[in-house]
Amino acid sequence: MARWLPRSTDLTRFCQKLNRVKTLEDDMMETSFNRCLSTIDLTLLGIGGMVGSGLYVLTGTVAKEIAGPAVIVSFIIAGFASLLAALCYAEFGARVPKTGSAYMFTYVSVGEIWAFLIGWNVLLEYMIGGAAVARAWSGYLDSIFNHKIKNFTETHVGAWQVPFLAHYPDFLAAAILLVATAFISFGAKVSSWLNHVFSAISMGVILFILIMGFVLAQPKNWSTQEGGFAPYGLSGIMAGTATCFYAFVGFDVIAASSEEARNPQRAVPRAIAFSLGLATGAYILVSVVLTLMVPWHTLDPDSALADAFYRRGYAWAGFLVAAGSICAMNTVLLSNLFSLPRIVYAMAEDGLFFQVFSRVHPRTQVPVVGIVVFGLLMALLALVFDLEALVQFLSIGTLLAYTFVAASIIVLRFQQQKGDVPVPVAGSRPNPEPHEGPSGSELKEYESFSDKLQLVDRDKSKEQREPGQLKAAFEPYLEFLSDFYPGEVVTVAVVTLMVSAICLCSILVFGNTHLHLPTWSYSLLLVLFSLGFLLSLLLIWAHEQQHSTQTFQIPLVPLSPALSIILNIYLMLKLSYMTWLRFAIWLLLGLLVYFSYGVWHSKENLREPQPQRVSARYVVFPGSSLEERVQAVQPSSQPATGLPDTDIDDCKR
Repeated sequence: MARWLPRSTDLTRFCQKLNRVKTLEDDMMETSFNRCLSTIDLTLLGIGGMVGSGLYVLTGTVAKEIAGPAVIVSFIIAGFASLLAALCYAEFGARVPKTGSAYMFTYVSVGEIWAFLIGWNVLLEYMIGGAAVARAWSGYLDSIFNHKIKNFTETHVGAWQVPFLAHYPDFLAAAILLVATAFISFGAKVSSWLNHVFSAISMGVILFILIMGFVLAQPKNWSTQEGGFAPYGLSGIMAGTATCFYAFVGFDVIAASSEEARNPQRAVPRAIAFSLGLATGAYILVSVVLTLMVPWHTLDPDSALADAFYRRGYAWAGFLVAAGSICAMNTVLLSNLFSLPRIVYAMAEDGLFFQVFSRVHPRTQVPVVGIVVFGLLMALLALVFDLEALVQFLSIGTLLAYTFVAASIIVLRFQQQKGDVPVPVAGSRPNPEPHEGPSGSELKEYESFSDKLQLVDRDKSKEQREPGQLKAAFEPYLEFLSDFYPGEVVTVAVVTLMVSAICLCSILVFGNTHLHLPTWSYSLLLVLFSLGFLLSLLLIWAHEQQHSTQTFQIPLVPLSPALSIILNIYLMLKLSYMTWLRFAIWLLLGLLVYFSYGVWHSKENLREPQPQRVSARYVVFPGSSLEERVQAVQPSSQPATGLPDTDIDDCKR
């Protein structure tokens, strides 16, 4: 029976396949897309992706059902957490100006299977985002005509009473998605021009809402007579924060569009900063005026802003807000349909998804197959699914992507930069190059048969250390860590940090409610997992980082990404168990696709070294000093019998 079991070497090789990282081209500016987007174009894409989804979909829902007027605090916390994630996206987008967003960032730093799962969830994130906004678009238009569209559909088509499905099929939402799909397929310039028009109208409507809203504000709507400012307490605020993350998904479109930016090193960080700052301010101010205009418990979740003006006697203002919000949500639809096919293209181009999605139209220079297929899928979601169920499902995918991007920043920052250690292409035989050792002796470099390994004498006391190596100040206290490869300890510390964060957040969320822990055990576990988190953070900080480059770098690494990780995990655990169940089912489907197709068709398979004749053998002899001496045993001439060169070697010390 043992012969049917896989050998340990086969298992090791298979695990290495799962964790291999993407090899980037030397010229990362080369692309089959059209680099035509400026900083303003990217900024308006980001604003269009965020403003509309938060203002016209979630503000009323979260205020009435989850947090009350404290939705303002929920947006502030969500904005801060999104800022930490946005800075990570900005650094990656500047350093790796390739389409793919979180999928690409994870692939180049963490590993293939993790990148695929992130990309798989990002696909669902964009599909749900577009479908949810399309249903909100339909609801606002229906409210203008006094819900005549809804009544007509329920009368002539029928109503459903199925959990997680809409009460009636929304044909209008599906139709607007199909129209938007057609415009997106015309190319990046057409999409950008349409986004400019709708964004200008949207910002004008927001200014009107703020001015008119503050004129009609009534502070008594925050009084205890109406339930107070935070009727659902801290738990409601944090639950509202988790849902409000949906509003900030839009900045991801900037990173996904970096391969079409003219100067991504400068445009991507600036566009992310500008768009996130403007959007966060808009969310907070609109939440203030909305909850001050009418009591929070009387809001209409489907069209809160327009309904608030109607109820205050300004029907014309409500009509204007509804019309402007439709324009705003058009920008969200465009940004979702703009980003989604590019994520699919990146996965298909790497061989992890079906190759048909990697085709780029020669004239419009867009992935037209992905645009059409996923536009149809998005229209189907909008036709049958309920908005609230879609939004809850969206948050968990967004938070998971933020978490992995933050972890990838730490791993990448403590890795050697490309070019620090020359790595020849598999199958090539580099020429030996002389290097001067510490004693002035000449050493030669060769490629080993195991892994393109270069072994040369190094002076460990040198002041300038490589990224991932232990800092000189900590070496007397952590000398046992000096024997590891650069970056190896940091990778282990990042995994430990994430495990500690999961355990710590689990105790905070479930310790008193579901687990019913005694006070002493609750406090003890909090202290233990907090120490694990802090010690992992300190261990990462004790190693050298990459030196500052010409592109943007997030400040306070590893502290900033670590804060993003723990906050994202906490918000993920605040979501409902049904959201986690649906998320687990979607992950299982993704693993099925990966192990049946992606792992076998990955282009990194083509870059793996093939078996070849060994032209040199390396023997390591212990020296009298703390350094190891490496000598190559040159093969003798090949015998006439056809035996390999390596069968006859002479070893010298």
